[in-house]
Amino acid sequence: MKNNILSTLFVGIDVSSKTNVLCALDFEGNKLLNLKALNNQPGTESILVNIIGYLVSNNLKYVVIALESTSFYSTHIANFLASNEILLAYKPLVYCLNPTTIANYRKSFVDMDKTDPLGAYVIADFARCGRITSKPYYIR
Repeated sequence: MKNNILSTLFVGIDVSSKTNVLCALDFEGNKLLNLKALNNQPGTESILVNIIGYLVSNNLKYVVIALESTSFYSTHIANFLASNEILLAYKPLVYCLNPTTIANYRKSFVDMDKTDPLGAYVIADFARCGRITSKPYYIR
């Protein structure tokens, strides 16, 4: 993974019962995508279309997707993104992260308010900085 960091899109998704907020970063921490979608099938498909569109238009080869494990609200989107045949070409690594870990990492962003876009940004930055120690999400 570390050898491919320049061609990787880092995606953070802040999951709630009604919406998913996405923020995508490049290896330098630049915000590349920000969007909000409903936490349902059409919303998840919209997120996928935006991720793939950005990967294609910027000739990126890999994607790391991180989201907080939020009860059963994150299960659908994690399953969908980890198993999508089109996304598989980009060797996706999908991680469901402990919310306490992300909350503690968020504390290092002292000059920002707690909002949904910030949550997605913090999650994406956590992935970008190589802080993830858990194994990727796999469908069993």
